[in-house]
This record gives sequence, structure tokens and C-alpha cells, in this order.
Amino acid sequence: MGSDLIGWTSSRLQKNCRLDGLRIVRFAAASLAAVASGLHGQDLEPRTYANTPIGLNFLIAGYGHLEGGVATDPALPIENTQVEVHSTVFAYVRSLEVFGKSAKFDVVVPYAWASGSATAIGQFREREVSGFADPRVRFSVNLYGAPALSLEDFKNYQQDTIVGASLEVTAPGGQYDADKLLNLGTNRWSVKPEVGISKHLGSVTLELAGGVRFYTDNDDSFGGKVREQDPIYSVQGHLIYSFSHGIWAAMDATFYTGGQTTVDGVKGNNRLENTRLGATLALPVNRNNSVKLYFSTGVSTRAGTDFDAAGILWQYRFGGGL
Repeated sequence: MGSDLIGWTSSRLQKNCRLDGLRIVRFAAASLAAVASGLHGQDLEPRTYANTPIGLNFLIAGYGHLEGGVATDPALPIENTQVEVHSTVFAYVRSLEVFGKSAKFDVVVPYAWASGSATAIGQFREREVSGFADPRVRFSVNLYGAPALSLEDFKNYQQDTIVGASLEVTAPGGQYDADKLLNLGTNRWSVKPEVGISKHLGSVTLELAGGVRFYTDNDDSFGGKVREQDPIYSVQGHLIYSFSHGIWAAMDATFYTGGQTTVDGVKGNNRLENTRLGATLALPVNRNNSVKLYFSTGVSTRAGTDFDAAGILWQYRFGGGL
């Protein structure tokens, strides 16, 4: 769909600026690959380790919009790089008991429409693409302070301190074309272990979580090259205020670093060192339905995609004696 971003390597560039052209292609591929990762890699997700009555099921559907630029090496002749993504997400979550502790298992399947444009060597190029992004599964368990409780017993539960852990796996199931720079899938696996702590103080809950995402190699990167990526280390914090009638709001922040890429043995100058801030608002509709609104923006970006993101999620819960 649309013009092909591989026009960045025109015949003139290959003849007159071959070395610079290789750097451009490698860096552009690495930078634009961050778009797909950005759909799930730098989430700001409050209440991940909140205690939940066991036996509940959640169906989630939502829409998100992501728009921003790609921070590139100033020495490269790439300008005005912009990416816009419209995405829908469908998810299923199940709360369960693991050795007397509350736990959750969730599956997320995103579908997205993306467009990208840039000016390279004085030439404007753009591309549009749609399809599934990489699906993910996650298992989380609260190790301390969150016993497994039925919906009836949960009425008497009062949170103090919760310590939890999770493991997320992202599979290479999204749209991917090795001949294009802009894709929704990443053609690789990733695994993210994380630990988190949640402390309840009256109407306020403080949360802090740290994790690291590991990547397998993409052995069919742009131009048939092998793309490796260092782990991305992240920490996120949330300040959550609970109102009456189940309404809550959160201020969110995250910092992530690492992720330097290597293409065919050549390291890129694209180590991440980025900060994002956001906000979340949850609004119950009735006993079974609720709506969540979220927004986040980049505060500082060393490399990768510097984007604003906003969206809405609808959640329907059933089972567990409801």
C-alpha cells in the first residue's frame, strides 16, 4: 500500500553515497521497528498487581491512536520522519488461584493501521500498512499480600502491601514484510519478566514495577539482514487515587533504556534512554461493564519513536458468582 520506503536506497544513493546509504537503511529500519514495539513495549499500565477475586473472566475491546516522530542520528540525512497508528485491541483475562495466591492470565490480540513518511536525501517517501500486530500472552501472580479469594470473601479484603511478578511473551504473529521498513509485526519473539510492588495508603495506592524485555534475532530483517537487539530495561510508577463508586484515576510515568540494535554485525547508535508520562481514568458503567481512558506522551527521547498515545478500553466481566 502506498509508496515504498525502500526508495530511501535509490540508485543515485547506491552509486554516490553507498556507505551513508547503508547507515541510513540500517538506522531507519531499527527506528521504524520501534513503532511495532511501541504498540506494546512501553505500556503504562496501572493496577497490574492489584488483587482480583478468583474465577472472574474479562473481555476487553478498545481503540488507540499513536502519533509522533522517529528520533534519528543528526548526522544522517533523514528529516521529518512521522508515524501514525490507529489500533484496535481485543483481549481476554482470567483470574485464578496459584498456591493460595491470586493470579491472572491474559491474551491480547491487536490489529492496526499505520502510515509513515520521511524525507531522505531530499526525497519524500511514505507508506501505509494494516494488519495484525504481534499477539502477547502474560501470566502474573501476587506473591505476597494478595490471597486468592472468592467474590464473596473479597468484600472483606483490605489491601496493604502487595508484591507480585509477571512473565509476558510476545509472538511473531503480526504483519511483516522484509522488503519494507514500516511493519506492524517484528518477526521475532520477546520475553519480559517483571516484578512489582503496590502499597495502599487510604484513598491512594502507590505502585512501582521494574522489568527487562529480551528479544530473539530477526533473521529476515530489511534487505535480508539479521537484526539483533539488546534487552530493554524499564521501570514504571503509578499514583492511583480511588474515588467513590469504583472510579479511580492514575498518574503514570515510565523510564526505559537499552535496546541498542546490531544489523549484520554493525552496531547502531540507537540506545534508548526515554521517559514517558501519562494518565488513566477508569469509570464503571454497571456491575459488569466499565470504561478506561488513557493518555501518554514522551518527555525525553534519545532514540526511537517519540509519540503521543491516547485510547479507550471497554471491559466486560463475567463469572466468579456475578
